[in-house]
Amino acid sequence: MPDLEKPAILFVCLGNICRSPLAEAAFRKAAQQAGLAVEVDSAGTGDWHVGKPPDGRAQATAARYGIDIGGYRARQLTEEDFRRFTHIFALDHANLSDICALAPGDGRASVALLLDMVPGREGQAVADPYFGDDEGFEVTWRDVTEAAEALAAQLLQ
Repeated sequence: MPDLEKPAILFVCLGNICRSPLAEAAFRKAAQQAGLAVEVDSAGTGDWHVGKPPDGRAQATAARYGIDIGGYRARQLTEEDFRRFTHIFALDHANLSDICALAPGDGRASVALLLDMVPGREGQAVADPYFGDDEGFEVTWRDVTEAAEALAAQLLQ
């Protein structure tokens, strides 16, 4: 019997100001275009940026694709997220390890790398653009958009 529960997707990176907000934005767009009813959020494994908006370069990148993420606010991953969400996607291996270490025994979320959704890119990390230039944010946007579209297509099946 198919699971009729609405999917709830959480994207997680380190600080929740670059990659995971871009992944959240890309997936919101892909889900809307696919007509999917989903819950979507993002978080970080670290607490350095809690309450702060996404990096200005991330905001500028999303804006170039018609998406305003200026209202997003960084938050830290919690044990409750494992009960609230059906899927938690890490943006890289270190965060995947940290996510798995935090997972409570009663969590229901499946945990994976985001690029595992893209055929041929399984096991790859989304590069962290924080310490680079604007082009790094474009590369991140392309990666998270490719994964978001693949995830939306999978959820439609």
